[in-house]
Amino acid sequence: PAEPAEPGEATEPAPTETPATPATPPKVVQPAAPKTQPAPEDVAAPPEDAEKTESGIYSKVLTKGTGTSHPTATERVRVHYSGWQTDGYNFDSSLNRGVPATFPLNGVIPGWTEGVQLMVEGEKRRFWIPGELAYGKLEGELPPIGENGKRPGCPLGQLCFDIELIKILRPHPTPENLTA
Repeated sequence: PAEPAEPGEATEPAPTETPATPATPPKVVQPAAPKTQPAPEDVAAPPEDAEKTESGIYSKVLTKGTGTSHPTATERVRVHYSGWQTDGYNFDSSLNRGVPATFPLNGVIPGWTEGVQLMVEGEKRRFWIPGELAYGKLEGELPPIGENGKRPGCPLGQLCFDIELIKILRPHPTPENLTA
C-alpha cells in the first residue's frame, strides 16, 4: 500500500491493470468486382433475321419504340446501352452506372451515328458493328482480361451493342413572335 501523501504533494493514480486484448488484424478490403451486363447469346455474330445496312452494320429490334421520328446525325440523344466484344466481355454500359448517357450523334463512333438514326424513341435494338465503324479492326486475338476484371485499351474488332433510345433531345423551336 502507498503511504498517504503529505498535503500539497501530488499523487499519482495507482496503476490499474487492464486485461490484454488481442490485436485486431487489419481488414483487407477487396476491390469490388466491376459491374457487368451479361452478354447476349448472339454476341459473336448477328442472327440470320438481323437487318444489314449498306455499310455493314447488322441490327435487330428487341423492343418496338413508341416514337414516330428518327434522330438526325446532328441531334443529341439520351440512351441506355451496353457494349460487348465478340467473346462476351462487357467493356462499357450505362446500366452499370445506373444513369442514362447523353451523346451528340455526330460525336460517337460512326456505327452509332448511323445505327441510332434507324431508331425511334422507346426502341431497344441490338447492333453488330464492324471494327472499321467502331474503334478499329482487331489484328490477331483479343487481349486477355486483367486481374482487375478489365481489358486494356480500346475495344477492337466487331462490337455488339444493345441500345435503348430513351429520348431525342431536340431544341425547342423559337416562337415566331420572338425576335433575336
